Amino acid sequence: MNHFNLQSHLDAIYAAFPEAGRQPIIGITANFSGEDASLRSKYYEKIVAAGGTPVIIPPVSDPAVIINTLNGIDGLLLSGGGDYNPLWAGEEPQTGLKNINAKRDLPELLITRLAYNRQIPILGICRGIQTLAMALGGKVRQHISSQTTTDSVQQAKAIKHSQDADRTEPTHTVTIQKGSVLHKLYQQEKICVNSFHHQAVADGGKRFIVTAKAPDGVVEAMESNEFKPILGVQWHAEWLDDGLPLFRWLVQQASNFQIAKRLHDRVLTLDTHCDTPMFFPQDIHFEQRDPRILVDMHKMSEGHQDAVIMAAYLPQPKLGEQFSSTVDTSHLGESGAITPFLYANLIFDRIEDIVRRNSNYLSLARTSADLYQDKRKGRKSIMLAIENGLALNHDAANVRHFAQRGVVYITLCHNGDNDICDSAKGCNTHNGVSAFGERVIEEMNLNGIMVDLSHAGEKSFYDALQISATPIVCSHSSCRALCDHPRNLTDEQLRALARRGGVAHITLYSGFLCRQGEATIRDAIAHLEHAIEVMGIDHVGLGTDFDGDGGIIGLADSSEMINFTQQLLRRKYSERDIEKIWGGNWLRVMSEVQQFPEKN
Repeated sequence: MNHFNLQSHLDAIYAAFPEAGRQPIIGITANFSGEDASLRSKYYEKIVAAGGTPVIIPPVSDPAVIINTLNGIDGLLLSGGGDYNPLWAGEEPQTGLKNINAKRDLPELLITRLAYNRQIPILGICRGIQTLAMALGGKVRQHISSQTTTDSVQQAKAIKHSQDADRTEPTHTVTIQKGSVLHKLYQQEKICVNSFHHQAVADGGKRFIVTAKAPDGVVEAMESNEFKPILGVQWHAEWLDDGLPLFRWLVQQASNFQIAKRLHDRVLTLDTHCDTPMFFPQDIHFEQRDPRILVDMHKMSEGHQDAVIMAAYLPQPKLGEQFSSTVDTSHLGESGAITPFLYANLIFDRIEDIVRRNSNYLSLARTSADLYQDKRKGRKSIMLAIENGLALNHDAANVRHFAQRGVVYITLCHNGDNDICDSAKGCNTHNGVSAFGERVIEEMNLNGIMVDLSHAGEKSFYDALQISATPIVCSHSSCRALCDHPRNLTDEQLRALARRGGVAHITLYSGFLCRQGEATIRDAIAHLEHAIEVMGIDHVGLGTDFDGDGGIIGLADSSEMINFTQQLLRRKYSERDIEKIWGGNWLRVMSEVQQFPEKN
């Protein structure tokens, strides 16, 4: 190719299309000095060598610019540079503090925190690892020599962290923790690195684990302990020949993220159970990123989640207790005694009010067609459900009322027997489904409402399965074979459910996923895959129980829902199967149930 022939260069670009368009976009934060935003060439050269497409991010704190930048990238590289102003950490400057870079501080703290919320893969280098700590709850040493331990032995081991050697020359060693991402990348416990810094991470905070240290104990690397693709190193890997694995890691993680995002553009993603309305007494702002709840419009957008079924949860009164004493209705405009029927309606009134105030971005859906139309128009969807048939007020005729309000399922009971059936945590009051409960199920069939048996006892489960003329669902239940809890479903129940065409959706309550310790996304996947093995791919899904004690490491709220997809992609599930898991199976059953009244 003639170097100075423009057409030959254009021909090379045309030949690379469309495959070149699949390269992940890696945003690199720029340095700032004097009047110039700049970037050392080694950063973008390493990204190109690793198979990514680099773009430079200037230090701008304008919210619209940051949001649009994040919308356009698949990975984030936090570059090196000057120190952080300690005032961002609520500290006064120490005498050893050197060149702070005020122009960069706020923009990078903002973009890092927002990228974290959006599950964007991040690699931090030198100042970049300090950015991760400052933005995400850790702590930075202003000056290494003035903040290292006073222990004489450690002081004797202190090494020089700001070298005079050429940047391509390794100048000290770091010890890498076994089992870490770094260890997998380098396959060594000790490597030689170059070091040009005098600030360092003092404490990674709760979101990170330290994975490498210098001989004097200074933190040299850390990574996410939340199953997020976030990694920081203190040395300048961009200058080292053996630094390329870090950039390949970032590009690969960004590629995975890009694939998952594109899949979410095509596939409807539905969470079949959350209890967010329980938090209405706290004056929740659903249209904002409210830290008091796990599901809101911002988190749904960050996690690329399309729809959620919100349950009006009714606590089951204890023997001799009045329902009105178990709920707070002051926020709903009511005081004094209140019936379960009225309480459920007040919850739905509040949800409808939220939707009305955010109608450009949010919609109430009743059918599969509604959900898909909302997705096409760029709106999030809310569907309505009832958790605890107590809401019927011992009147089966109220089923029709709730059907007209748009309720898509009723969970027959909760933690305690009610007038419909016995609970998994009840006292066997009816020995299964009561005579009244049988009428309720028949009315639900005739009004196109799904029968949900999460929380039901085993006898109630099999009774309802026999009574219902339409398939039943378990909107948020896990597998007893993996975690022996009465709320979970046995393999026999799973098989019976599948034979009748129903679905069971894995839930994210730690106590239903593992009996000891804190559950993680891997535990949820294990329950899902067990259900698939027992029932088949056509009968499973996800019902998080967010804001009802649901939420685990790696799937802590709606912003992390795309992580679930990435786990499925790593396990080589096809797009068709992922579509079924993410709501396709549920919508098949819902459509069958909703069409039943027309056919009968």
